Amino acid sequence: MPLLGVNIDHVATIRQARRTNEPDPVWAAAAAELGGADLITVHLREDRRHIQDRDVRVLRETVQVPLNLEMAAEQAITEFALQVRPEQCTLVPEKREEVTTEGGLDVITHRDKVKRCVDQLLDAGFEVSLFIDPDADQIDASKALGVHAVELHTGSYADATDHSIRRGELQALVAASNHALQLGLKLNVGHGLTYRNVGPVAAIQGLSELNIGHSIIARSVFVGMEAAVREMKRLIMGRGL
Repeated sequence: MPLLGVNIDHVATIRQARRTNEPDPVWAAAAAELGGADLITVHLREDRRHIQDRDVRVLRETVQVPLNLEMAAEQAITEFALQVRPEQCTLVPEKREEVTTEGGLDVITHRDKVKRCVDQLLDAGFEVSLFIDPDADQIDASKALGVHAVELHTGSYADATDHSIRRGELQALVAASNHALQLGLKLNVGHGLTYRNVGPVAAIQGLSELNIGHSIIARSVFVGMEAAVREMKRLIMGRGL
């Protein structure tokens, strides 16, 4: 069964809307762990729109499961990661104007910049993953950089409203997953996954990890974080709600 990484960014989004001290994403992480989260994922953006440096530092000291830091391939963020030392670093693309991450990292176009960051993280002993589109060329480029894992962007699958289109996007994910596994890469997925669409993706053979945030946080408003995580875990396990 794949692991569930719970992204708690949007707990911090609510806090930052009022620039206050609640809700605290550190508390959210503790509740997520009680619900069965296998990892805690946070994205420290350059503009600090939600997660703050303090959050990552405190999480590093308090979470009992691995901490996955999503980050841009920028030197300042890389230096922060080297100080805090999460178990896993996932490099993602980042644009100031976007609401959420809009696509995968273009490893081919930005190879030199990504490599500088990857090399520093690998030298420090971190597990490194690249968040990329389900594209064979991007997977090949990721493998060439020596990373441990790729996280395939599931947005096109999640956003598809037509059944036949969604089926095609799932087939593309499966094909890309098989390619990554054949290269010996650890296989992770994430973006846009919900309680309604996670099942077919969670069933992909060889999948190690799913990272899910917004849908879990949204459900937690009504049922609480612990229950929301537990329900997602049941779906990943194929048990239904």
